[in-house]
Amino acid sequence: MKGFHKRYLMRPIKTFLRDKMVFLAGPRQVGKTSLCLHFLKPPSTENPAYLNWDDLLARDKIKKAEVPVNKKILCFDEIHKFKNWRSLIKGLYDTKKYKHQFLVTGSARLDYYRRGGDSLLGRYRYLRLHPLTLGELSSSSQSSVKTLLKFGGFPEPFFKGTAKNLRLWHKERVYRIIHDDLRDLDQVKELSSMELLADALPFRVGAPLSIKNLADDLLTNHSTIRRWVQILDNIYYSYRISPYGAPKIRAVKKEQKLYLWDWSSIEDSSFRFENMVASHLLKYCHFLEDTQGFNMELRFLRDTDKREVDFVVLKNKKALFAVECKTGEKQISPHINYFKARTNIPKFYQVHLGSKHVELDKKTVIIPFRSFCSQKKLI
Repeated sequence: MKGFHKRYLMRPIKTFLRDKMVFLAGPRQVGKTSLCLHFLKPPSTENPAYLNWDDLLARDKIKKAEVPVNKKILCFDEIHKFKNWRSLIKGLYDTKKYKHQFLVTGSARLDYYRRGGDSLLGRYRYLRLHPLTLGELSSSSQSSVKTLLKFGGFPEPFFKGTAKNLRLWHKERVYRIIHDDLRDLDQVKELSSMELLADALPFRVGAPLSIKNLADDLLTNHSTIRRWVQILDNIYYSYRISPYGAPKIRAVKKEQKLYLWDWSSIEDSSFRFENMVASHLLKYCHFLEDTQGFNMELRFLRDTDKREVDFVVLKNKKALFAVECKTGEKQISPHINYFKARTNIPKFYQVHLGSKHVELDKKTVIIPFRSFCSQKKLI
């Protein structure tokens, strides 16, 4: 497929399709459709095995459950817009699973409905496709890190690599998220207010998110803002992480930190870097959870005296390592030493954009971000 960048989920998709359906979720424009088309021969939207609900001819076939008999893999795109898509897919799979393999993708609404009762349980594997990260690029040079930090990990702006295209892409993406994706959620009617909220969130990245402050700024009540932020999480615009508690620290309990799937929209360079690191770690967690079944969590360390370490990665409730982000080559954060003495976290990394690499002791390392990604085998 011309211009196709080989993605990290290709092998898991191929493996899982042997005995399950595959549901592929992820943010708008992250490359879900391109990845699915790669499994079709020929890899084209003109292939009869590619059935997109937005195509009126394909829509009629979907409603009638008409699928090409001579195609092994069937790709259903944007089918979540069909009210009875779950029953349709269940019926097709149960009657045709020995003849066809089913690959279902679309907007994040698939993930939104997955949280409720699931009549398809046991029939599919659920995979989340993330933006490009350093481990997916052909080079992990310092130049690659800077390009990724500036243009983000969404394929179009990253590969075009121009500031003008990035600005235009940002405007179009936010508009389509609000006016296309949210339009499908019938309980959302205040689209202009939602657009203001989406514009406000990049300035809240990396800090505990105050729903009250957002409500005051947007002149909207507290419960409505809370619901809107959850909706933006559900459609892969933003995500939040919770605090990590340990017996010997007075950890905050209710605060959450907010990050965006597109870190290139964050103006402040230090918070943009922190968001990029968060996205690399979340991708690592989701990959292990979706492909190997581990219970993975991304959290942060913060106590009531406002001492903080940016991230903690947990596997089956056990802390694997913690990460602090610094844009420059600095001395070790005193907060790392504080939490190192009071938690059972085995390793603390302070990552940065420079070249300094120092192992201070068995539990503490100052390390360039690109070296950290290589060492931890982040995808």
